[in-house]
Amino acid sequence: MTETYNEAVGRRLRSIRKQKGLSLQDVEANSGQEFKASVLGAYERGERSLSLPRLQRLAAFYSVPVDQLLPPDGRGVTDGLPAWSSGGISIDLNALESDESGSEIIERFLKAIQIMRQDFNGRVLTIRRSDLQVLAGLLQESEQSIATMFSELGATAI
Repeated sequence: MTETYNEAVGRRLRSIRKQKGLSLQDVEANSGQEFKASVLGAYERGERSLSLPRLQRLAAFYSVPVDQLLPPDGRGVTDGLPAWSSGGISIDLNALESDESGSEIIERFLKAIQIMRQDFNGRVLTIRRSDLQVLAGLLQESEQSIATMFSELGATAI
């Protein structure tokens, strides 16, 4: 069974609320009763749709950009990304070093991941899809172009 858009929005709403450490009752109390626990619960279960103004007020309440309350739009998932688009990739760092067109930003980004994860085996680095999304944002490129670039460098799916 495929998830409806309302259910996907609800999953995001619940995730953000839990990240903020709030219960449904906390949201109701802290919002001055604007967001009733029962109604917010129905949004989170995908049983009710949110209007755009209400979504904006909820985003302001949670102090997050509106787009963070929405599920990913699907671009890059079904638009021809390699099979590893839902997971991560392993990058041959030696191949990357020998690539003369390599970007300094990419190399620094990968070194930062190595440091954060204390992964200094020196030959292969595994990065997550979320890492690819951050890199795409830094380079102002689509996930597709980042995916293509790493595929051309011989990155393999995990």
